Order: sequence, then structure tokens, then C-alpha cells
Amino acid sequence: MSPVLHLALAGLLMLAVAACSTAPAAPDLTPPPRRPADAKTQLEYGNPPPPANPRY
Repeated sequence: MSPVLHLALAGLLMLAVAACSTAPAAPDLTPPPRRPADAKTQLEYGNPPPPANPRY
């Protein structure tokens, strides 16, 4: 292989590494904690539902 091809492949590899290193962090997908039911919420929506049963 010619030295020019080696340099081109090395350049492409370095571009790929640089693009991956500057990618934004993944967003946090965990839902926010449930707010406790207060008196106003209970008046507007009724009593809160019972907590969900665990799946397993």
C-alpha cells in the first residue's frame, strides 16, 4: 500500500475518533420522583391511586 493511502486511512480514523469524543452526553431518561399528594391535589383529583405492585 502506498504511503498516501496509509495517511488517508489514518486521517479518516482520527476524524472518526474526534467526532465521537465531542458528541454530547446521553440525556438522563429516568423519570422525576413522584410528588407527594397534598390537600389541593386530593381535592382536585380525588385520593391518589395506591402504589403500583412490583412486577416480580
